[in-house]
Amino acid sequence: MTLQIEPVGIVVEGRSQVADDYWGGVESVIQLNEDFPLDSVQGLDEFSHLVVVWHFDQSSPSDVELHARSPRGNKAWPATGTFVHRNHRRPNQLAQSFPRLLALDGLRLRVTDLDAVVGTKIYDLSPYFAEMGPHGTVQEPAWPGEMLADYWATKG
Repeated sequence: MTLQIEPVGIVVEGRSQVADDYWGGVESVIQLNEDFPLDSVQGLDEFSHLVVVWHFDQSSPSDVELHARSPRGNKAWPATGTFVHRNHRRPNQLAQSFPRLLALDGLRLRVTDLDAVVGTKIYDLSPYFAEMGPHGTVQEPAWPGEMLADYWATKG
């Protein structure tokens, strides 16, 4: 069975260049589809953060790599499988981000810490509920912290 979904919006302001790092302080605007009623976002502004599902639609399906590889090609980090990476080389090229909601103006959402570029199609969004976040101790190896050390830094 194949799932067919339509975008609910698009990133219309923010960073326009794809990059691996320096996403800190980037403000973006998500424009939801104009045919949605205004009350579809009623109450959303009571939340600080969102869960945004988006598509690496500016990448090519030929970029998908279904094998173990070192993150960012850095041999200092272990080769890990496709589902251990958070990048466009995934089978469906989907991503999730957890941006802070700064303002809601009709169907326009001003956010920060959305690591998607202008033109990116948004497939779903919802408020972030802390109760639905991880439970228990979160465990991960050292390499993600090393790899992402500058991810949320501001470009200086």
